[in-house]
Amino acid sequence: MSQQAVNGISHRGRVLTLDSMNPNVKRVEYAVRGPIVQRAVQIEKELKEGVKKPFTEVIKANIGDAHAMGQKPITFFRQVLALCSYPALLEDSKFPEDVKKRAQRILEACGGHSIGAYSTSQGIECIRQDVARYIEKRDGGIPSNPDNIYLSTGASDAIVTILKLLVCGEGRDRTGVMISIPQYPLYSAALADLGAVQINYYLDEDNCWSLNIAELRRALNAAREHCNPRVLCIINPGNPTGQVQSRQCIEDVIRFAKEEHLFLMADEVYQDNVYAEGCQFHSFKKVLFEMGPEYSNTVEMASFHSTSKCYMGECGFRGGYMEVINLDPEVKAQLIKLVSVRLCPPVPGQALLDLVVNPPQPDEPSYATFMTERTAVLSTLAEKARLTEQIFNTVPGITCNPVQGAMYTFPCITLPQKAIDKAKELGLVPDMFYCMRLLEEDGICLVPGSGFGQREGTYHFRMTILPPTDKLKVVLQKIREFHLRFTQEFS
Repeated sequence: MSQQAVNGISHRGRVLTLDSMNPNVKRVEYAVRGPIVQRAVQIEKELKEGVKKPFTEVIKANIGDAHAMGQKPITFFRQVLALCSYPALLEDSKFPEDVKKRAQRILEACGGHSIGAYSTSQGIECIRQDVARYIEKRDGGIPSNPDNIYLSTGASDAIVTILKLLVCGEGRDRTGVMISIPQYPLYSAALADLGAVQINYYLDEDNCWSLNIAELRRALNAAREHCNPRVLCIINPGNPTGQVQSRQCIEDVIRFAKEEHLFLMADEVYQDNVYAEGCQFHSFKKVLFEMGPEYSNTVEMASFHSTSKCYMGECGFRGGYMEVINLDPEVKAQLIKLVSVRLCPPVPGQALLDLVVNPPQPDEPSYATFMTERTAVLSTLAEKARLTEQIFNTVPGITCNPVQGAMYTFPCITLPQKAIDKAKELGLVPDMFYCMRLLEEDGICLVPGSGFGQREGTYHFRMTILPPTDKLKVVLQKIREFHLRFTQEFS
């Protein structure tokens, strides 16, 4: 008997290999944490080990992780969560009364009065009621039913769940999902994993990344040749492009979805992040209901929100929700079954979400501090959005649209032909080559535009506007100097 067989491993080799694994998983790509970020982590280790570099730290401007970039948590949120985690602190006089009241209310809704207990699969009921009230208030009184609210592990979990329900069919009947290009790579990754067909529609870079119905129609008609388009995904405010959609545009999208019989997915996680003059966030739900029953009774939609963005930036708690509209009751039963398989979303994340949708009120002791902190975060982001656009547009070969909202800029970079040739020689996409060089020479980690999708022959990178203002100025200056150097080298 061979030594291998004696040791309990048959000569046939491993059960799971790259060739025998799920092929859909191999097709998944997620640029925001892709090879460039892995290299950044490696460089950080090298710096710690004393390896000499032309810089002393890696600045990660690749991901919308506000606290990692130095943003301070909102006091009220953390106080309530501290009491929820360690209820003995309820006896401590240092905590304001409204903080204690809020913590007690959350704990009373938890099994055994502990956030360590599972909750119902759809999420704690009183928190879903608070979410529904928040949506009603946000949308000027349009009713929201807590039964249509599903709490989730960040918005990502809810988005993937809805896509799972929608994807079916084989060959030409396979579900097609329309996503904006540039897009947030969660969408392309989830579609690859589910074996769905990705239908690209391009945002109009020359018009501040606006959405054009003619382009939606072009993409849809082309896709009907090879799949069954059933879903239209919208990110507003946009990631990675930072645009804020006008009310008119949202109406047009809803009309298009109704005409073409598409399920609408509205990713609205940046709804408080609107900076540009004359721009305003309009929720898809509000516009849908204001368009009248012809639309509000028929268009099927799910909208998503999260605790990770806006002024909160609490990414690590993985709190979020979705609201479903006009979902078939039988499908709803299937949705509840599907979410029950993963038991429940993290309860600390649910507790945090409750505070986001139900913050301190004007007559409560925590109100003044809360408003001061919230306003400071959002006004600093607005200032950084302006600063980023301004500085990038002074660099020859970089053009940057206004950052109307969200947390990112997606500038277009002109690369010399020699640089493009060099990248191809190295087997790299040109903007990946550019970003890799920037990381190695200046310690700045950005995500190449190719990770989000872009029009053929154009190159971009995505950068978050989250670093503290003084550090952001340094980053922008370093990118400016690098771009000039890089262009010089390859011209």
